[in-house]
Amino acid sequence: MGNRELKRKILTLLKDEKFDKGLEKICQLPARQAVNPLFSFFHNTDELIKWHAVTAMGAVVAGLGDHDMESARVVMRRLMWNLNDESGGIGWGSPEAMGEIMARHAALADEYAYLLVSYVNEDGNYIEHPILQRGVLWGLGRLAHSRPWLVKHADTFLLPYLQSEDAMHRGLAAWAAGALDTESLKPLLQRLTNDNKRITVFMNMHLIECIVGQLAEEALYKP
Repeated sequence: MGNRELKRKILTLLKDEKFDKGLEKICQLPARQAVNPLFSFFHNTDELIKWHAVTAMGAVVAGLGDHDMESARVVMRRLMWNLNDESGGIGWGSPEAMGEIMARHAALADEYAYLLVSYVNEDGNYIEHPILQRGVLWGLGRLAHSRPWLVKHADTFLLPYLQSEDAMHRGLAAWAAGALDTESLKPLLQRLTNDNKRITVFMNMHLIECIVGQLAEEALYKP
């Protein structure tokens, strides 16, 4: 199958209303061939296509890591490069994909979780772009809800985001904080329970409209 034909096929599968079926078919494609088209869809103006591409990248690279760890590392390094100032790009979708991959693959998470945390650490590889910070927070939250022990130390780095003027920052930080369940974040989460700003977050394979205060409340009183 040629590159253009493969890209068209993957786009059709990303658009599938029953995306669980589309995802299954994408994972049956040769993994290393599927990676490049998926990267290109991170920039799609259709939010759902972008998020489906992030999800598919997570599944494809996790599958790759099961039998070809070095090839999976190559993809992780490419995602990291996209977030580097020297890359010349902005890195849309890259932190989200990193979080999705690590949520799905334990060995890759063990190797790279600290790097994702470093993007919210002002003394680390701090990402300054406010919109890209949303992607970092989502990726961190996705990983935290799957493997909280790997990112427990990120709690203090979430404090500024819980107080951000950007409602997406506040909501995503609250969502991530709920997985970390640390005492240091509870006072700010308590204050956020009265935040009635609405945001749209990709969760459980769907774009869901949430209220920031509700996310904070769920973080405080999760089962």
